[in-house]
Amino acid sequence: MTDAAQTGPGIEVPRPPTFGSVDGERLHRKQRLAAAFRLFSACGFDEGVAGHITARDPEHSDHYWVNPFGVHFSLIRASDLILVNHEGEIVEGNRPVNRAAFAIHSQVHAARPDAVAAAHAHSLYGKSLSSLKIGLEPLTQDACAFYDDHAVFDDYTGVVLDVEEGRRIATALGDNKAVVLANHGLLTVGQTVDSAAWWFITMERSCQAQLIAMAAGTPRPLDAATAKLTYDQVGLEYAGWFQFQPLYQRIVAAQPDLLD
Repeated sequence: MTDAAQTGPGIEVPRPPTFGSVDGERLHRKQRLAAAFRLFSACGFDEGVAGHITARDPEHSDHYWVNPFGVHFSLIRASDLILVNHEGEIVEGNRPVNRAAFAIHSQVHAARPDAVAAAHAHSLYGKSLSSLKIGLEPLTQDACAFYDDHAVFDDYTGVVLDVEEGRRIATALGDNKAVVLANHGLLTVGQTVDSAAWWFITMERSCQAQLIAMAAGTPRPLDAATAKLTYDQVGLEYAGWFQFQPLYQRIVAAQPDLLD
């Protein structure tokens, strides 16, 4: 991704921040999480009470921050977020938490110590593609971010309310950045809130592009070598973090109360 930037003497390429205190890192994650919810709402990923994004607490690695159940994504502030442990107990906050969020995210975070954040929503094109029980093809540059780096969980059994079902989803996800949940939607993970949110946004748009291409004719995927080369350019963790930054700038400028 840095190769795409025109640089020179005195030019600093943005990098993920480092922190001198746990409190500073926690606030950063919570503010990014609140921004991700606002962006999901702006993108239309806010159907009813479905959907959740989580961020692992930087001090207590078996705790994560999540949206309060029944609060619209467009209204969530950093101070509204709920801290939950992996037993589903609310540690901080006075609002309920979606049972599906606990069942899925507790198991994903437990299985993937590298995943600081996980995002799931019932987005239109993600759930449409999931009904076909197929994954993304390397049809476009953006879709190549998921080349050999996503899975399909093809055994829908109803709303996920049990941790065993969440464990099965985590197993299907494996070491990938994303999983298509058949008849359900998409789930993405990242080493930052930023990357997890960006992977979801761009995966949803890639689902849309693939469905349009399939409706228009017979799509012609990129060959494996080109898809892998493009993945190395747009699919690595830093690329996901970097792509989120302009979106974060935009939503904070428009809705600064999310930082409260």
